[in-house]
Amino acid sequence: MGAEQNHAWPARANHEPLPDPGSLDRFVLEIRTVPLRVQSFFVRVQLGQYPATVRRHAPAAAFVVLACATPLPAQTPPAPYSLPWLLRPAVVARTVRLDQTLALHEDALTGGAATTAVTSVTTTLRLGARFAAVGRATWTRYAPPPGRRPSGSGLSNPLLGVSYVRPFASRWRWTGFLASTVPVGAGGGDRPDPGAVAAQAAAIPARSAMDNAMFAVNYHVLIGGLSLARVSPRLTAQAELTALQLTRVRGPDSQDASRTNLTVGLHLGHFLTPRVSVGADLRLQRWMTNAAPVRADRRAREQLTVALGSRLHLRSGGRWIRPGLSYTRALDGPMSRLGYDILQFDVPVSF
Repeated sequence: MGAEQNHAWPARANHEPLPDPGSLDRFVLEIRTVPLRVQSFFVRVQLGQYPATVRRHAPAAAFVVLACATPLPAQTPPAPYSLPWLLRPAVVARTVRLDQTLALHEDALTGGAATTAVTSVTTTLRLGARFAAVGRATWTRYAPPPGRRPSGSGLSNPLLGVSYVRPFASRWRWTGFLASTVPVGAGGGDRPDPGAVAAQAAAIPARSAMDNAMFAVNYHVLIGGLSLARVSPRLTAQAELTALQLTRVRGPDSQDASRTNLTVGLHLGHFLTPRVSVGADLRLQRWMTNAAPVRADRRAREQLTVALGSRLHLRSGGRWIRPGLSYTRALDGPMSRLGYDILQFDVPVSF
């Protein structure tokens, strides 16, 4: 018994008694004093107060204790993403987005002042870490010059699709998109309402010809697209390419049986602060076939537009609210001749 007592661990005579293990605050305080206790332990080892076996394994034991007591470094939060104005977001989230677009322009037939208001609602439902279901519907109100072409309004073709996001490297991600429209929009068929027809035609340039599949109400449209984005702590850069194949399923035979359309977009976004960003879109729409708009005006083959605006990034509870305001101007094509000035206000809410 005497030999065992000589080899026993020394009592904690010169230290405070152990705190109550039932108290979380005292337990945290005990953990924080571990480095000091390790230092005291080495002093005792050097003074020969422990047996030779303990002295041989003291460095390894101290290393393990310190490693367990050292807090892990905090994880770096993901870089913020700048949402484009009309390009597809390169994220997977559960989101509801309301877009209100107001286009002031000249009427193509009379030259008088006309107004087109387009309201879009887009919802995305997260299906997993990389997939999301997408749905969109749009309502358009067209007001021509007084006493001229008929005013009108109408619901567009709804769009249903799925998006895929794949991160790679450290800051890059690519996305895929596949969607289809349902040709049930107002202004279609053999005897359409003239006001609804005018509204659908006016909605195409109001949305910079990037959403024209939704306003081709006599056509079923198959949409496929790819995009590539780089998201760094303060800068977002994104490029997008989308092909659209239109097939007529109703309406007069005088309309094209099919059409092929292509859209290309670039987005640059910069965060001035964690809550404020600025962003710009450069967008090109081009008809790949001699569609009716091209046969009527060869300058309608393509349309180039640019948008610039600012966005807030606000957190409320478990939701992110990102309201944004942008201004769009046409750089060529029919829209520049008609003097389009387009304001877009959107409010995406992510849950």
